[in-house]
Amino acid sequence: MIDAHTHVFGAESNLQQALAFGVTTELDMFMGPPEDTRALCRLAGERHDLADLRSAGLLASAPGGHPAVTMPTLPTVAGPGQADAFVAARQAEGTHFIKIMVDDGVNHERSLPALEPATVTALADAARRRGLLSVAHVSAVWSARRALDSGVDVLTHLPLEAALDDAFVRRAAEAGRVVIPTLAMLEVSAPQPSTGVTRSLADDPRIAAFLPDHARAAITEGREGLCVEHPLPAHRFRHALSSVARLHRAGVPVLAGTDANHRPGRACPVVHGAGLHAELALLVEAGLTPAEALTAATAAPAARFGLSDRGVIAPGRRADLVLVAGDPTTDITATRSIEAVWRGGVRFDREAYRERVASRTAA
Repeated sequence: MIDAHTHVFGAESNLQQALAFGVTTELDMFMGPPEDTRALCRLAGERHDLADLRSAGLLASAPGGHPAVTMPTLPTVAGPGQADAFVAARQAEGTHFIKIMVDDGVNHERSLPALEPATVTALADAARRRGLLSVAHVSAVWSARRALDSGVDVLTHLPLEAALDDAFVRRAAEAGRVVIPTLAMLEVSAPQPSTGVTRSLADDPRIAAFLPDHARAAITEGREGLCVEHPLPAHRFRHALSSVARLHRAGVPVLAGTDANHRPGRACPVVHGAGLHAELALLVEAGLTPAEALTAATAAPAARFGLSDRGVIAPGRRADLVLVAGDPTTDITATRSIEAVWRGGVRFDREAYRERVASRTAA
């Protein structure tokens, strides 16, 4: 399976954890510094005990914007005239696609400058000229509209203050845009009265046995992530589910991506690997069939991100396979009942991984 939105933070342990849960490829949406990103992508390409990796590297944000305001060494884009040089620099560093932040900080209880429409357009155009996909982080209705108007290829996240309206959805479909909702992250950003699908993962024995202590604690208690630090009203998550339903009905491709960005020392409740099983269940809750949700985590992201060697079972394709007990085309939670995982035709030793997790817990 492919998780179409993660943040690996340079940690190979995240890629091994992902593989243990059947995620054979991760699409990282922001990592740095560039030399670390290149090294980890190279390592992930060579080792069969890690999920494979593609990365946006350093993202584009406005000076003083999110997240540049807390990362003073992060390159920024002050206007459209700087867009081409920014994209050229990222391509030279080995980035696989261009991430564009269209965010004014409101969901983080801040008021920050955001990239202007002309700048977003210039970034998307520069990426397209170089054969790179552009991916926009959208945090609200206005930012989703700005990304759509600017010609960005892929929108990731969804507004929580309101559902996307029919006019937006129709335009997105006509323009051939793609959406990665990151429902798992949105669910924990607008906490539900009950535990919720994402936080309940730690209670599922099929998941729990393979979770390191720090990951289990992050799922149940973590308070870092998109809006997790400043949680929004529970009812807002329904807006995201409604948007996914409308997009899907209109034929807009919806990809399974979690925004997993947990690591030791950062307690985000959406963790690598396990989080994708929550994302699949939430996509089904939003109206996709189980089979469609599986496509959103396999063939669809492979096709959209140019991974033509994987995503389907066919002669000549990579043998990235997950064997489960049960039928996930009728019960999406069957993806959690993993019997075996192969990456590039090499079987991953899940039992040895589980034993290492258990021994660290016992210690």
